[in-house]
Amino acid sequence: MSRASTTILHSTFEIPKEGVIVQNPYLPYPVRIDDISIETEDKNLKTFRFVFLNSEDENKFDYNAGQFAELSVTGKGEIPIGIASSPTEKGFVMFTVNKVGLVSSWLHSMNVGDIMGIRGPLGNWYPWKALEGKNIVIIGGGFAFTTLRSSIIYMLDPANRPKFKDIHVIYGARTPGMLLYGDELAEWEKRDDINMHITVDGTDDPNWRYNTGFVPTITEQKAPPAGADTYAIICGPPIMIKFTQPVLDKLGYSHDKFIMSLEIRMKCGIGMCGRCNIGREFVCKDGPVFTLEQLNKTPREY
Repeated sequence: MSRASTTILHSTFEIPKEGVIVQNPYLPYPVRIDDISIETEDKNLKTFRFVFLNSEDENKFDYNAGQFAELSVTGKGEIPIGIASSPTEKGFVMFTVNKVGLVSSWLHSMNVGDIMGIRGPLGNWYPWKALEGKNIVIIGGGFAFTTLRSSIIYMLDPANRPKFKDIHVIYGARTPGMLLYGDELAEWEKRDDINMHITVDGTDDPNWRYNTGFVPTITEQKAPPAGADTYAIICGPPIMIKFTQPVLDKLGYSHDKFIMSLEIRMKCGIGMCGRCNIGREFVCKDGPVFTLEQLNKTPREY
């Protein structure tokens, strides 16, 4: 067979040489649910830890912090979810899932030991090589903290921590009971190589000892000033991003150093369905990670 290419819905696929085995992008890897933990007081957010049934599949699932995957439940469908585990964590892969629809509700009803599928990894990731030697400001809100957890674990790994300068984390939720990864937040708070700024919109808890206020407000108060070696990574609800952007503008962050993840727009994962596009960009394939400079060149649809 001669080498050729074909374009379908703006996605180019090369036809491989005869005898070359290509992984079917629609075929999920079989996994087993190894652990389930309830993250929030409303019990609508659960973290699932999966192990691959075949060790070779785990090796194929070679991902970077910031990517996502499709969680596949037989007979129900699949959903795109950001990967919450870090590539430095071996032997499992982890996702935090909000109970909002058919597939996520079914997944919430499943038990440890049940078998399902994972398709991926998909999309691009935060530009870790370019971020080495830089100050990093992580800004997150609500349950969109999943890929940011992956990023923090990645940067704090002993082999990686020397590669980065100061790390600031600004993370908020509506109430203390809606914060994700509470035990890890407490552990990070105790460290001297990461600056944690945890906040909630409001609380009556007399024992609350962190910040109170919306993420944009706390960002203005706690984020370091802009500089040539300082980058902001932001992932959260659209309303949070909308009001955090002018704060970073005020602090002097240039748009090429403002990195965003548009996870909310992810669909099929490979740019075939055409439902994730922003102008000519496909969030599933070209993203979900973009700089604001890149997004400024697209229609204002995000």
